[in-house]
Amino acid sequence: MADSSFDVVSKIDRQEVDNAVNQAAKEIAQRYDFKGVGASVAWSGEDAILLTANSPERVLAVLDVLQTKLIKRGVSLKALDTGDDEPKPSGKEYRLVAALKEGLSSENAKKITKLIRDEGPKGVKTQITGDEVRVSSKSRDDLQEVIALLKGADIDAALQFVNYR
Repeated sequence: MADSSFDVVSKIDRQEVDNAVNQAAKEIAQRYDFKGVGASVAWSGEDAILLTANSPERVLAVLDVLQTKLIKRGVSLKALDTGDDEPKPSGKEYRLVAALKEGLSSENAKKITKLIRDEGPKGVKTQITGDEVRVSSKSRDDLQEVIALLKGADIDAALQFVNYR
């Protein structure tokens, strides 16, 4: 019998993120507590979101609105990298750039393979290829155990499980 397998990846649905950014911008434009503070949220290039306002507290409030919209649209907050969550002054306004993280870093891929090797069922093989990890085993039940293990693990990436065969 052939081995069953799946891939562990970290991908972002760009359309959902774009919808969340647009919804957050619309809410910020309409909310009373954001009137007259220059609050905005917009794309900054291909894979970064720029949050601006006239005080650091307002920037963090804008970030909270954006995170709420991302959660409602099913996008993991682990895909959003805001650095140290500290808005930087830029002229008369404060800015915070939130970068989108996509793909597994080599450290995270190694952490995943080590976790599966140490705590996963025996007979499960892992292989790192680029920015994804292929997990294979003869038993589909073992693969289900590995998925449950990875969902409960503390890994600094939004994980998805694809190509389950």
